[in-house]
Amino acid sequence: MKKTLLIIAALLVYAAGYSQIDFGVKAGFNYNKTGKLKDQASDVLSGGKGKAGYHVGVWLRGNVPIIGLYVRPEFMYTQISSQYEFGGQRGNFDLQKLDVPILVGKKFLGFAHAFIGPSFQFVVDSDFDVDDIEDVDTDGFTLGMQMGLGVELGSLGLDVRWERGLSNSEADIVRNNSENLKIDSRPNQVIFGLSYKF
Repeated sequence: MKKTLLIIAALLVYAAGYSQIDFGVKAGFNYNKTGKLKDQASDVLSGGKGKAGYHVGVWLRGNVPIIGLYVRPEFMYTQISSQYEFGGQRGNFDLQKLDVPILVGKKFLGFAHAFIGPSFQFVVDSDFDVDDIEDVDTDGFTLGMQMGLGVELGSLGLDVRWERGLSNSEADIVRNNSENLKIDSRPNQVIFGLSYKF
């Protein structure tokens, strides 16, 4: 965890050393689908059905004039949700997390850009809204990857990206009957974002 925070801090300092820094705010919605729901014997009960969520946050962008690339760290509060069915019940598995993607991109055609990079994810809270669920324990830190395309028209930007969790991440769910369930909580989502540059 400390190494991850040091890497993020070093990248931010590096970005701040560039000759031109842009910054702004960003918000949008995402369509997420987490993985399989399993019982104690690791038998698959069902996979998650995708649901819409949202994200809000801020971003910085440092341009590298010589090679024409940019580095764009973002700080996002994200809510994602998936729906599961088991035992005749239907419930939503919700995650709230802080996302810190560090994207490297390239502009082209004067208004478009493509980007890719790692996304550091810190889980703030998780919940499974089924009556007999006692507790949900989700891994606190995961690593993912994002890639996408965007356009910029003046101060407004629009992008679409795909994100996939890379590190193994599970949510342990305890029911009243002491049956332990597990959800593969790695996100697999399409993200639509609208940004504004100050």
